[in-house]
Amino acid sequence: MSITSIIIAAIVVGGTGLFIGVFLGFAGKKFAVETDEREEAIAAVLPGNNCGGCGYAGCSGLAAAIAAGEAEVGGCPVGGAPVAAKIGEIMGVAAGEQVRQVAFVKCIGTCEKAGTDYEYYGLGDCVMVDMMQNGGPKSCSYGCLGEGSCVKACPFDAIHIVNGVAVVDKEACKACGKCIAACPKKLIELIPYEQKHVVQCSSRDKGKEVVKACSAGCIGCKMCEKVCPTQAITVVDNIAYINVDKCTDCGACAEKCPKKVIR
Repeated sequence: MSITSIIIAAIVVGGTGLFIGVFLGFAGKKFAVETDEREEAIAAVLPGNNCGGCGYAGCSGLAAAIAAGEAEVGGCPVGGAPVAAKIGEIMGVAAGEQVRQVAFVKCIGTCEKAGTDYEYYGLGDCVMVDMMQNGGPKSCSYGCLGEGSCVKACPFDAIHIVNGVAVVDKEACKACGKCIAACPKKLIELIPYEQKHVVQCSSRDKGKEVVKACSAGCIGCKMCEKVCPTQAITVVDNIAYINVDKCTDCGACAEKCPKKVIR
């Protein structure tokens, strides 16, 4: 190969590379997508857990929604009030009062308290067990199945199975809602962290049937309803409900409850 051929080849390759570089640079400017600086700043202060508890596809999705005005500055349940305050500064708005929430399991039917109709042998998954006869082996068809689907779903190791029932660690819980979505019995809900009194039962059966199935179930006797000075607790469909906006945490309902379901 002559020196002339080598020089020509080098010129062709170099020219082609230069052309491609110029074209890519032009295309990058021409078709560049403008990003909101606030979106990047918001993403930087979000926890980065990408748990989906906010309802968006990860922290980047929430950051984009907040920057576009489609989500509240306090939309991150994991970050809570501190993160909401920082995002509020970025967006130039007040974050407002952020009430810390935690998950709560509405069942106290442990192995000793809840009866069983049969033994289950199979995949350790609550959804699978819920499809079995009578919604699972527990005599109470409303009770926690104890197979730990919520435990597997929690990204913060904040919920564990203790004596056959799921129990939430309030300090570790970030209120992302993953456990709520995983529970086929719909036993888990978010409540204010400061709420002191809760009804640890979900059974809507009548008292006689509840007693047969679980020694710790709410029998719908309405004793709690009668003694509450602020009408904060009512019995609907044989189960007591507490209105946290009216509750003063006086403890009268818990003291009067014959089954000690309110704690």
